[in-house]
Amino acid sequence: MAEESETTLRRGMSILFALGSTEALEDGGLGVVRIAEIIGREKSQASRTLKTLEACGLLTRDPESLLYRLSWELFALASRAGDHHLVEAARQVLEVVVARVEETAYLTVMQGTDVLTVLCQQSARIIQSRDMVGQTTPAYCSSAGRALLMDQSEAHIRLLFADVTFEQRAPNAPRDVDDLIARVAQARGSGIAVAEEEFEPGLLGIAAPVRDSGGRIVAAVNVSGPNPRLAERLPQACAEISSGARELSTQLGWGAVELAAVGASTRRLASKEVDECV
Repeated sequence: MAEESETTLRRGMSILFALGSTEALEDGGLGVVRIAEIIGREKSQASRTLKTLEACGLLTRDPESLLYRLSWELFALASRAGDHHLVEAARQVLEVVVARVEETAYLTVMQGTDVLTVLCQQSARIIQSRDMVGQTTPAYCSSAGRALLMDQSEAHIRLLFADVTFEQRAPNAPRDVDDLIARVAQARGSGIAVAEEEFEPGLLGIAAPVRDSGGRIVAAVNVSGPNPRLAERLPQACAEISSGARELSTQLGWGAVELAAVGASTRRLASKEVDECV
């Protein structure tokens, strides 16, 4: 029995290492057949272990491509898991954002239909947003969720939120998946997401996506604060958060050409987004 348990554990560890490989990162994950090939096991054995790891929250499976990826739950469990370089690089970026916007800033990632906070830099203000590290919030009613969904197709969003109940947590929360899709499209157009009183009454959130070397959205930089106070500085805040997300993307290896294009798009359309949200 001990030998069998050790073999199962080794198989699970082999899968985690495989999904942390360059191939998996570049391809956005690996399928069951490819994983079985890499670890040298039968497909049925690999499939059983994958399902166990997914059930434990260590892996996620894309509903469209069916590819498995490492989950950010690893970070929540160990505080240091996930992309170490991303988290370390984000510390200084968040400090700069907080200094310029004077509101609490976060680094967040997608976890299923929720947003997981992996890093927080609090402002010095007496009234401020709370530290949310290790906690999840619904993606459908947060600026961070919108930023993280910017690259997803309408079909993918419908599939992802098919079983989600859109609770009206605050006055302006999305009513349903159609409403969410429309708001994601609006955020995609400007490159920045603004959520005014969607997650909590009186709370305003702003977020911009962070991309890796392959151009994939891997995280979001977001700021939240009291609506009246932050709304007064909304254009400046949007610019600073976009700048912070671009700086972090640069450190992750996203190319200057892509960044310049998105930067131009953000500058061109941010004013429209701001006008519609205030």
